[in-house]
Amino acid sequence: MQKEIVLLHGWGMNRQVWQLLEKELQGAIDGQVKSLDLPGFGHAQMPEKPYSLSSAAALIAEQLADNTTLVGWSLGGLVALHIANHYPQKVNKVVFIASTPFFAESNNWSGIKVEVLENFKAQLLDNSAKTIERFLAIQAMGSEHAKQDVKQLRAWLLEAPEANSEALSAGLDILLNDDYREVFSTLEQPIYGLFGKLDSLVPRRSITKMKALNSNFQVEILPKASHAPFISHRTESLNFLKSVL
Repeated sequence: MQKEIVLLHGWGMNRQVWQLLEKELQGAIDGQVKSLDLPGFGHAQMPEKPYSLSSAAALIAEQLADNTTLVGWSLGGLVALHIANHYPQKVNKVVFIASTPFFAESNNWSGIKVEVLENFKAQLLDNSAKTIERFLAIQAMGSEHAKQDVKQLRAWLLEAPEANSEALSAGLDILLNDDYREVFSTLEQPIYGLFGKLDSLVPRRSITKMKALNSNFQVEILPKASHAPFISHRTESLNFLKSVL
């Protein structure tokens, strides 16, 4: 049976962000490649239960064949990690793209400042579109193609329905509160990571911490990329994915 590779997007986005990489990856590997919308984003329905990492991951897990390789960007990486831990028969490998088992900055852990995430939550209530626009800018910050990256992300974002406001708010809560470092450190499946050296949301220091947590974590850091390396550096990202898939 052909292996299946499933791509999971990040907060505020939808599966359209993968369209170029998905096509190129499909032509480069022996397997079926597809992308899914996270619950409440794009065309995906909301969970019936209160929105959480667990309820969102359960809906994704229902759509997976056994022994799937999960590629998760940002928030999508946390979803992939949860599924690998709670539905191990579904996942044979996890690939992080600019993701981390814990997004918030805390004692001895580099991440997004708590006040930044809390400000995003407050701004969502006033103007969700403006909040997402600001998040797009932060994701591209530092990239040598920042303006083009934001323009491309924005265009893809508009190709699907607007994200559910509850999913947006709950997604920020997940980024703020869900700590999967222990899960990451004991994960039985192989796990790989692609990062941008200029990423302000997943700082390079956190990558060092991740490698200390899990000695089997194999990473590649692109020196001129930021939080969306698969957009700004598609060729390098494709080569990395081909090497680990």
